[in-house]
This record gives sequence, C-alpha cells and structure tokens, in this order.
Amino acid sequence: MTELSSSAGDAAGAIPPSAIPSARWQAAVGGAVILVAAGLAVGALQIPGAAGYGGVGPNFVPWLCAAVLALCGVLLVREALSGGYRHAQDPGGSARGHWGPFAWVSSGLLLNAALITEIGFILGCTLCYALAVQGLRRAQGDARTLSPRVLLVDALTGLAIAAPVFWAFTQFLAIGLPGLTNTGWL
Repeated sequence: MTELSSSAGDAAGAIPPSAIPSARWQAAVGGAVILVAAGLAVGALQIPGAAGYGGVGPNFVPWLCAAVLALCGVLLVREALSGGYRHAQDPGGSARGHWGPFAWVSSGLLLNAALITEIGFILGCTLCYALAVQGLRRAQGDARTLSPRVLLVDALTGLAIAAPVFWAFTQFLAIGLPGLTNTGWL
C-alpha cells in the first residue's frame, strides 16, 4: 500500500489518508474498467464493419467507446500504481455517497428503459430528464426541487430536448424509435 504524505491529508478539502482505499483496490478499479472495455470490444467484433456513405460503419462508435474506456482504465491503473489518488478532493465533506440523489438519477434511467416502448421515446426521455435533474439538484442541496413551477420547467425542458432528437432520428435519419403513434412525430 502506498503511503500518502502528511500534507495530503492536511490540505483543505482533501480526503484523510485513512479514508482513501489502498493502491491495490484503486488499481483493481482501473483493471475492472479495462475488462469492461475488453467486453465492449468483443461486442464490437460482432457488429459488421461495412462502411456506409460517410466511410464510417456501424461498429465505429462501439470501437471508439472501447478505446476511450481502455485508455481511462490504463490511466487509472497508472495513477494507482504511482502513489494512488493522492490529490482526490472530498466533494461533500464526507466519504459517504449521496444515496438520495443516486436513487433519483437511477430511477430516471430505469423508468425510461422500462417504459420507453409503452409511452414512447419523447415522454420516456422527458421523465428521465426530470428525475435526473431532481437528483442533481438534491446533490447540490437545492431545497426547492419539488415545487410545481420547477417540475413544470423540468418537464418542458426535457420535452424540448427529447422531441427534436426523436424527430431528427425518425424523420431525417429514418431510424425507428418507439413512439406513441406510428406517424413518427409523436
């Protein structure tokens, strides 16, 4: 295990050395990220690579994600083996996670995945946006999160983001996304 200098724990906002996981665990996180990247690369191998009009095939984005994720994993391992996350800042004054905001964001993602075929892309993504924003506000300690005005603004903002994305995919790119109707507009 790598020892931290005494000044690292004394810096304003720095995590005390006793709260930082050992370099072995930090390297294991980087190794896990590399394994996920390898899994993504194996999945990308299953996608045909025939390039389309733009010279980019359907397996380009999975390969790009696998490469960037592998790079992040390598950098995490390198950081762990060269002294650990010695400059990590404690974001909220405690080493514990913010489980309430995590639950809001996770519920937005999970509800979107569960309901997208029932309520359509636009409403599913609007719901996901509104719940995720609630979680992010709570993580910042914003107490006015559930007022009717804020909820309406969040829903309208989510709708303003999701609808043009849906129309761009269905109308201009001819990619079928789940909708409320078969018109491609809702």
